[in-house]
Amino acid sequence: MTPPETFSHLLQAAAPPLALAPMQDVTTLPFMRVIARYGGPDVYWTEYFRVHGDSRPEKWILDSITQNPTGRPVVAQLIGNDIPALVRNAKLLQQYPVAAIDFNLGCPAPIVYRKCAGGGLLREPQKIDTILGALRDAVTIPFTVKTRIGFESPAEFDALLALFARHPIDLLTIHARTVTQMYRPGVRYDLIALAARELKCPVFLNGNVHSAAQAQQLLAETGVRGLMIGRGAIRNPWLFTQIRAQLAGAPVSPPTGRAVLAYLHELWENEITPGVCESAQVQRMKKFTNFIGDGLSPQYLHAIRRVSTTADFWRVCEQFLDHEQALLLVPEESHPAPPPTKA
Repeated sequence: MTPPETFSHLLQAAAPPLALAPMQDVTTLPFMRVIARYGGPDVYWTEYFRVHGDSRPEKWILDSITQNPTGRPVVAQLIGNDIPALVRNAKLLQQYPVAAIDFNLGCPAPIVYRKCAGGGLLREPQKIDTILGALRDAVTIPFTVKTRIGFESPAEFDALLALFARHPIDLLTIHARTVTQMYRPGVRYDLIALAARELKCPVFLNGNVHSAAQAQQLLAETGVRGLMIGRGAIRNPWLFTQIRAQLAGAPVSPPTGRAVLAYLHELWENEITPGVCESAQVQRMKKFTNFIGDGLSPQYLHAIRRVSTTADFWRVCEQFLDHEQALLLVPEESHPAPPPTKA
């Protein structure tokens, strides 16, 4: 069992903690198992437990806690707006080896926020105030919150910051976009820097962390305690190790095409569900290749999104990845600009 003290010590350690973001239907036990073999984060978040009425923690998410193969802390995340149910589930989850309980105020999926859950709650600060008070009273281990900077506008952030400051939470993780912005450009790291200066609790930065050099720059410029990485870690499972090397002043080694191909094979082997038809298995892998391909080429993405058979899936992957060239694995818009051509 990972004691909550381990998480508290992690927040106080000299090195900035690196966390794997909670991603629905991605940060499952199989994905944790894979990414841990590439160096992995210092702490994992579960995908969110859906809380409503008489709900109980879902077994497949509990598996990522009870069968945690990484040796590192796992934080259990809750989503919902039913206060008695949130309190009840928070108490239930504390019977398991969790390092902290986290409350989701950031999910931007319309199916979630239209039900006034996740990021949708950012439109109801009084409700958030009541929920945070109730959960803080119910949680005897570290209690954390993950949020966005507002629902529609970054102008909402000052009021949210004052709200969070009223509660003795142990960590605030901020995704530097609004809910309606989803994952589009315009990440407001300056607002995360403001939170890091203003709040008594530690702050983690989340949102578009994609390279070791950029991670080092963000840590220096914002003064946050740590980083939470989601899609960047799917795209590049070496990213946590690369960031640690960058911060230590050591060389950062990019993977080769064949290393990425081996990563895809490992994902396939761990994500296979017995009895699932071939097309469904290929569709499952596309959840990952949509992110991985964002760091490769538009041609790869175009081709892989159109395959429906196992043979075609691997044919495309080998066509683009069966080589020893180093790959940056960053989004196309983050690639270094080419040198100017001479007139």
